Amino acid sequence: MPYVNIKITKEGASKEQKEKLIFGVTQLLVDVLGKNPATTVVTIDEVDMDNWGIGGVQVSELRKKSKS
Repeated sequence: MPYVNIKITKEGASKEQKEKLIFGVTQLLVDVLGKNPATTVVTIDEVDMDNWGIGGVQVSELRKKSKS
């Protein structure tokens, strides 16, 4: 039983986008590894941008800088 955990920053991914992620990842495991979609688990964790850092900087700060 494959288990895939997707972590994304909490920036308003829509229900439809999440559905596409879950379906797409499941289908990838079916196509590449021959896994059974009925036993494939996909979870999506949304992480607040203040709790995610890249290069020692919070993503919330990186986003502010990129908009400037």
